[in-house]
Amino acid sequence: MGEQLRVLLADDEALFRSTLRLLIDATPGMAVVGEAATGSAAVELASERAADVVVMDVRMPELDGIDATARITALPQAPKVLVLTTFDLDDYVYRALHAGAGGFLLKEIRPNQLLDAIRVIAAGEALLAPSVTRRLIAEFTRRPASQARPRRELSGITQREAEVLALITRGLSNTEIEQHLHLSRSTVKTHIGRLMTKLAARDRAQLVIAGYESGLADRR
Repeated sequence: MGEQLRVLLADDEALFRSTLRLLIDATPGMAVVGEAATGSAAVELASERAADVVVMDVRMPELDGIDATARITALPQAPKVLVLTTFDLDDYVYRALHAGAGGFLLKEIRPNQLLDAIRVIAAGEALLAPSVTRRLIAEFTRRPASQARPRRELSGITQREAEVLALITRGLSNTEIEQHLHLSRSTVKTHIGRLMTKLAARDRAQLVIAGYESGLADRR
C-alpha cells in the first residue's frame, strides 16, 4: 500500500496503548490516529477517524471488545479489526470472527509480528495465531454432535473450491495453498474470489467461519 496506514488503538491499559503508539508511530507507513480506553469510545472514534485498522482488546469497560468489533465492522466504510488479547480462549476466537474481526492474536507476540499483522489485516487477509488456529480446530472436532454448532451447507461450490476453503480454514496462507495444491498464485486468488462471492463473505475471516461451520476444518 502506498498510503500511510491509519491505526486506532482500543485497550483499557494506558501503558499498553502508549507502548503500541510508540511502536506504530516509529514505523514508516503507519500512524496512530486515536486511542480508546473503552469499547464505546472505540466505536465512536472508529466512526470519526477513518482508520484502516483497529487494534482491539477483548476485555474492555462499558462495551467489551467483541461487541465493539461488531458495531465497528457494521459502520459504513468500516475499518478492519485486529483483536489482540491475553486470553487464548476458543469462544473468544469464534465470537470475534463472527463479529467481523479480520484477525485474532495474543499479546505475547513480538513487536515485528504485530506490525506484520496490521499490514496483513489492512490488506484484507485473515490472520489467526497458529496456537489459536490449532485450538479452535481441536475444539470443533472434539465436540459431541449435541454440543456442536449447526452444520452450514455449502451449496454451489466446486470440489476444488472446497479444498481451498478447507486450507483457508486451517490457517494456510495463499502461498501455502499454492504449494499444497500445486496451483498458480492467480488460480488460488481466483478460487478465493469465487468463494467470497458464492458464500457472500465480506473478507477472508468470514471464509474461515464458513469453513468451521461446514465441517471443512475437520479435513486433513
